[in-house]
Amino acid sequence: METAIFKHYEDGYYTFLFDDGVQLDFEEIHPKALYHYDLKNDNSYVGKSFKLSFIEVFDDRDQALYRIERLKLV
Repeated sequence: METAIFKHYEDGYYTFLFDDGVQLDFEEIHPKALYHYDLKNDNSYVGKSFKLSFIEVFDDRDQALYRIERLKLV
């Protein structure tokens, strides 16, 4: 699992900034992770650090999409 700071939820994307300076926009979060952390509606998580694991999947146009599989507040 990697550590990243939750920046915001906007236009259907969850944005995280990783320790190495890379910022990623995630289109999906596993429902179990969202059950524990309502990142879409609860602004108190903005600026908080999380441990997360994610996968890269490809849509029917071979465009990469990122999905968070596990999420834990640090």
